[in-house]
Amino acid sequence: MRFLAASADSDELILETESCTQPPAILRCSVHSNRFDLWAQRDIPFNSERYGQTRVWYASKDGTRVPMFLVGRRDVLKGGCHPAIMTSYGGYGVSMTPQFSVFVAFLVERGCLFALPGIRGGSEFGAAWHNAAKRRHRQTAYDDFLAAAEWLVAAGKTTPDKLAIFGGSNSGLLVGAALTQRPELFRAVVCMVPLLDMLRYHLFDDAHVWRDEFGTAEDPDDFAALVRYSPYHQVGSGVPYPATMLISGDADQKCNPLHALKMTARLQAANSSSNPILLDYGRFRGHSPVLPLSDRIEALTDRMAFLCDQLQVPV
Repeated sequence: MRFLAASADSDELILETESCTQPPAILRCSVHSNRFDLWAQRDIPFNSERYGQTRVWYASKDGTRVPMFLVGRRDVLKGGCHPAIMTSYGGYGVSMTPQFSVFVAFLVERGCLFALPGIRGGSEFGAAWHNAAKRRHRQTAYDDFLAAAEWLVAAGKTTPDKLAIFGGSNSGLLVGAALTQRPELFRAVVCMVPLLDMLRYHLFDDAHVWRDEFGTAEDPDDFAALVRYSPYHQVGSGVPYPATMLISGDADQKCNPLHALKMTARLQAANSSSNPILLDYGRFRGHSPVLPLSDRIEALTDRMAFLCDQLQVPV
């Protein structure tokens, strides 16, 4: 629940609430009566009563306990092995809180399990949680993410041939690192507007402002950390990679499109599996969803179709 507004002339507060299974809603709360009234809500044809969420804890590579939300149909949450999708962020102190996503809702409607681990690099447990995966310690976030995938498999929730990961921007870097470090752990990857060449990212557009978060290759100690996880530099020739869709466009001035372009070419040349390596690229596509609604619907449909095909999810 998030505070939006209040007035000195009234006892009412305006609050916003949402979850993985509840679209955003605006509530009016009377301070004196402690009454909450629905003021407005996004109209989405999604029956929330059929779905639920739970939180589990798992051990990361260094033994740290990390929380993870699991979301799905109630029958899926009860047990069994199912197709699964997973994302996280792991940077800038951004916490992974439950939020509604049409993309996720579409897939969980069709029997997928959605996993959202609160990996280090965020601030779920304060500044120390962020600093534990900042700059030269960035690999910690990737270890947490990979440990979440391993937990899902070990717990019988899914299998590597039914597990997909997705993310954009810094989360695109996250799934790019997971893709190159443990390709056998995933069936499909959707990598949107990412950073992937971490040795040269700071030379383009205004990306140099992120040097405090990542470091730069000009610093020898930063370089040693960056080169060990930079997804573009960790692609290995003859490796069987999972099906991958990279997404970018000419108008991206935050994460320069060179990252997705170079990575697509490198993966296509190196991949020894029959899984497709695709690039979804648009001349006017940028970092933010500013394209006409029809274009955004088409792009979202392509991502859904890609994952449904790879995970063999009936549509």
